[in-house]
Amino acid sequence: MTKQAICRIDIIGNSAMIPLHKLARLPGSQKFRKAAKLFGEAEHRLIQSGKLYEGEPEYLGKVADLLSKDESFSDAASSALIKAGRILNEPDNKERTQAEVRRSINTVHYILLEETGRNQADWDFTESSGNLDALKRRSFAGMQIYLEDIRSPYNVGSMFRTAESFGAEKIWLSPLCADPRHKRAERTAMGCVDVIPWERFSSDPFDTPEPPFSGAPVFALETGGTPLGDFSFPAKAVLIAGSEELGVSPQALSLADSSLGRVSIPSMGAKGSLNVSVAFGIVMQEWARAQLA
Repeated sequence: MTKQAICRIDIIGNSAMIPLHKLARLPGSQKFRKAAKLFGEAEHRLIQSGKLYEGEPEYLGKVADLLSKDESFSDAASSALIKAGRILNEPDNKERTQAEVRRSINTVHYILLEETGRNQADWDFTESSGNLDALKRRSFAGMQIYLEDIRSPYNVGSMFRTAESFGAEKIWLSPLCADPRHKRAERTAMGCVDVIPWERFSSDPFDTPEPPFSGAPVFALETGGTPLGDFSFPAKAVLIAGSEELGVSPQALSLADSSLGRVSIPSMGAKGSLNVSVAFGIVMQEWARAQLA
C-alpha cells in the first residue's frame, strides 16, 4: 500500500490512522497502545455497521506485519500476527469472509492488550447485543429468579443473560443487589437487561409480614441441599441465588426449606464451590430441560 493510500484512508475514515513509517518509529509501549486502539475501533465499526473504511483491512494487515517483526512478542503471538496480516492483506481474495477479517482484527487487538499489560474482562469484549426484540423471546410462565445481594455487576449481567437464555419469566432483585444498569452489568448482559422483565424490592422482602413473591413456592441454590441430578424441578417457582461471599440469607433459606428446598451442585474439587453466575447457569439449564421434558 502506498503512502498516498494510507493518507486516503485517514481522510475517508476521519480517524487517527497513522502512517506506517510513523507508527514504526514510536516507542514500544506507545506503538502497541496506538495499534490496539486502531484494531479495537475497527472491530467495533465492523460489528456496528458491518463495514470497514475503504482499504482499512489492508492497512491493518500491514500494521500486523509491522508488529510481527517486534521481538517483544512470543513465538505464538508473532505467528498469530503474521497469519492475521496475511488474511487482512488479501484484498482480491474472494474467499476472505467477514468472519475471517473480524477474527484476525480481534486476535491482533487482544495480543496488543496483553502486551500492554491490560487484563481483559468480559465487559471489554466487543460483541453486538443488537436490538433484541422482547416480543420474540420465549419464557416459561412462573419461572422466576430472585438475586439476593449479588455484589458484582459482572455476575448480575451474566445471570441476566443466562436467565433470559433459559426462559426465565422475571427477575427480582434485593435492595442491595448490584445495579443491572451498571455499565459492566449491561455489557455482560448483552442487551438482556432490556428484554427480560425485572423489578427491585425497595426493602428486604423477608422483613415484612407479607409473603414474598406473592406466596409463590421457592427453592434456593445453596450447598447442603438435594444434589442437582435428584432435584425435582417445579414448573412454577422462584429460584433464589445469594451473595458471592455469604450465600443465601438465613431468612431466605428458611423460606426455601419450608417450601421446595435447596438444590446443590456436587463438586469433586478441593474448592468445593463455583462462581455464583456459573452455578446459576448450570441450575438454569437443568430447570429449562425439566420444563421441556
